[in-house]
Amino acid sequence: MLRSLLIKNYALIAELQISFERGFSVITGETGAGKSILLGAIGLLLGQRAESRMIKEGEHRCIIEAEFDLAGYGMEDFFERHDLDFDGQQCTLRRELTDTGKSRAFINDTPAQVSLLRELGDRLIDIHSQHQNLLLAQEDFQLSVVDIIARDADACKAYKEVFAEWQRLKQELHQAEENARRGREDEDYLRFQLQQLEDLHLTAGMQAESEQEQQQLEHAEDIRGALYQTEQCLTGDGASGEGLIAQLHDAGRQLSAISGLIPAVDELSERLKSVEIELSDIQDELSRHAERIEVNPERLQAVSEWLSQLYALQQKHRVQTEEELLQLLATFRERLAAIDNSDEHLETLRQQLAAAQKQVTAAGQALTKLRKKAAGEVEQQMCQRLVTLGIPNVKFEVAVTPRTEPSPSGLDQIEFRFSANKNGRPEPIAQIASGGEIARVMLSLKAMISGAVSLPTIIFDEIDTGVSGQIAERMAHIMREMGDGGRQVISITHLPQIAAFAQHHYRVFKEDDEQGTTSHLVRLAADERVTELAHLLSGAQLTDAAIENARALLASAASH
Repeated sequence: MLRSLLIKNYALIAELQISFERGFSVITGETGAGKSILLGAIGLLLGQRAESRMIKEGEHRCIIEAEFDLAGYGMEDFFERHDLDFDGQQCTLRRELTDTGKSRAFINDTPAQVSLLRELGDRLIDIHSQHQNLLLAQEDFQLSVVDIIARDADACKAYKEVFAEWQRLKQELHQAEENARRGREDEDYLRFQLQQLEDLHLTAGMQAESEQEQQQLEHAEDIRGALYQTEQCLTGDGASGEGLIAQLHDAGRQLSAISGLIPAVDELSERLKSVEIELSDIQDELSRHAERIEVNPERLQAVSEWLSQLYALQQKHRVQTEEELLQLLATFRERLAAIDNSDEHLETLRQQLAAAQKQVTAAGQALTKLRKKAAGEVEQQMCQRLVTLGIPNVKFEVAVTPRTEPSPSGLDQIEFRFSANKNGRPEPIAQIASGGEIARVMLSLKAMISGAVSLPTIIFDEIDTGVSGQIAERMAHIMREMGDGGRQVISITHLPQIAAFAQHHYRVFKEDDEQGTTSHLVRLAADERVTELAHLLSGAQLTDAAIENARALLASAASH
């Protein structure tokens, strides 16, 4: 529950610090005094969008901070999940906004994303404003009411899991059917492209080998000539004298002859022998290479034609390397294999989808059973509550009808139907109920579901619109019962009948001074309550009769 609220420099509020109590409280005040500003500040604290224009004129920063007592509400999981400090009882939310447009949020003094503030805020406070009456026209809201009463969270979760898998399989089957259709259209083209690549008989490294072979074949005469000339230099050709090897051999003999006379010559002699041996090996290799080099125009033509085909395919498929062409070859094979196996794959997917459909139906039917049972409970409770609120001939029905196909929320359509007349036929509630009737329906719904959820604080913003007198008193009685049920209920109201039933009464007002207009919120003492109620009864001019009526209202409320 909301324990305290601090507001600094927000709209018309310079500084406000106020404490709140458990039970039923009301806030009253003249139109324009600042009640909507107060709700706006709380909304900002709960993660609503922040704008710098919200800052009080002349100030640079506004702060909104609230302390909550969460003992007994089972919110430990939220703080553990988001790694936030929590002692099991107190929680502080703070929002800061600067005139530069920067906004910061804190949970227990830990910086937090606004989205996290909003998530926590949804579990702390429910603010029911007049525009929320429009929710009655929305099926999602009606369904959520039934689900709350049904306490079917586990069944909803189980259904959503199988529904998600069913949706995934539907999408996969649709995509597979589309791929198969396109594949059949492209099959001849793919097979032609594949055949072109397979006819090339391309393997890894083949392009580099072929390019090297082409170079050798194109320059075979030059290569053989260079090898022959080099070999002749080493061996001699008979006409030009001895070659290098023979000359080295002769030089070695000369050194050997004097090796005994000069010790250092032995090493030089050995080195010459090593050079002679190395040159002899080189000569042998040159001879073998020369024998392998052949002038082969036919082979050159075949290699050149193969490389031309390779280059043409690379250009056609807009690839640069041999590896990319091989990958394309593998892709074509995979696509054709998928086409060849598409019927089998589609049949497998259809079987999986049918099985998933059965799971969706089973989970949905289990959910429908819980909802239909809850629908009867909602009908009974709402009729009882609305009769108490002055609609004696009320008919309230919760129609649970099957959908044409499963939806993310189940197999059911939920529609609230209403009639306030004795012989009237229930119709969709948003189409037939008056403003006062909708206000009573919404209060009854809130009272009903508040017993099923552990929401600490509920704020009603003029839920009494369109009602007065005895009906207002009965609405006040319901709100006080909700407060007596261990939660905090705050009602912003203009009706003295509702204000009289409050256990705690606050008044919002504004004052003008040299600095401008400022809104204030104060808690009223017993005698101040009498005066405030008298003003609500008689307006600005306070009369003795209004004061007596105010005392009578308070006495009557206290006796209930």
